[in-house]
Amino acid sequence: MKRILSRTLIVITVLITLSYLLPYCLSESYSHSYQLLDKPNGLTQYKLNVVVSQSLYGYYREKSHNLNSNNDFAKFVTPYTLKPVANSLWEIYTDDEDFTNGVLMFVHQIPYVETLPVKYPIETIVENEGDCDLFSYIAASILKAGRLDAVLLYYESEAHMNVGVHLSHTPHDARGQARYITYNSMRYYVAECTGDNWKNGWRVGECSDDLEQASVQVITLENCEQWAPGQVSASYKTLVSSSISLITSSTYVIQGSAITLSGQLSPALQNKTVTVYVKINNSPWTILGIVTTDSNGRFTHVCDAETAGAYYIRASWSGNSDYAGADSSAQNVIVLSIFFIFLLAVTMVLVCVGAVMFFVSRQSRQEVQEPQPPEIPFYARKAFTQEVDT
Repeated sequence: MKRILSRTLIVITVLITLSYLLPYCLSESYSHSYQLLDKPNGLTQYKLNVVVSQSLYGYYREKSHNLNSNNDFAKFVTPYTLKPVANSLWEIYTDDEDFTNGVLMFVHQIPYVETLPVKYPIETIVENEGDCDLFSYIAASILKAGRLDAVLLYYESEAHMNVGVHLSHTPHDARGQARYITYNSMRYYVAECTGDNWKNGWRVGECSDDLEQASVQVITLENCEQWAPGQVSASYKTLVSSSISLITSSTYVIQGSAITLSGQLSPALQNKTVTVYVKINNSPWTILGIVTTDSNGRFTHVCDAETAGAYYIRASWSGNSDYAGADSSAQNVIVLSIFFIFLLAVTMVLVCVGAVMFFVSRQSRQEVQEPQPPEIPFYARKAFTQEVDT
């Protein structure tokens, strides 16, 4: 029994040590730039810089991508994450048609590659490739974040998807008769998201002739993602780098105890939202907490270690129109289970008892085996005594 417990303790200790020593490296944020015109055939050109933090990308990569029905397409529309892009577009557009054409210019710059499985907009932006459905998710996300009424248009027979958007007027810049889908007595003008010519590509109200007679399913966006743990950074200026640090109160804690996290945002900005992520063993990244920086850019968060195992914890800031977002390095915390502590205590007691017993047994064997001086025979002792007396 003692040997089994000792070996179990050694195995657990080795596994915990290896888990702690395995580095969880964070890459830098992902940055892409997109060209925009003030309007189709416009002369004023802008460059929109978009930065995605590694933590936000990792969050969506490990999020569920399952599709149970066509209506589940809506869950891949993520307005909150792309709201900074929509806000930036409204800085240069004053009309919903121009805004929509700006969105199409944005997605037309992403290289077309047939992609499986389905992906979230953040994944597509970071990986800088996708196909019709992935581009449609990005376009619908920006349109909805920009407060426009948009839907997904799915042509199952054509294995194609684009977007429908309700406008305040018939598109003026459509080359030819503007095409639309009527749904719930409202006109949704077709916005084709594929194409690699961002200056002269499809405009809102235009689409391929093949789609004009094709059957289409309108997928509304009531079930789109309502909130996310972070957003992209977007600006027409070059975004200044920022940094964020994170430290933990302890490296090893007992299951059920509290872990105090503290960190610093640089520059020291007040009232900025910081998302704390956690990855326990091999589980996906999840949100551990949302905190706000104080007047010095500092933040703290206290959480309970309810699950035993290896914790990877990091903090992330999404950035703003001046600063790119940033991630902290991942901090490792080992949460020891109560059973492990009990096993450790029992093993230590058994090892100590075994050591004492081994020492006592060894001493006893040495005393038994210690050689004794040979006994002098009686007649020899008598002769020796006579000689001494003489």
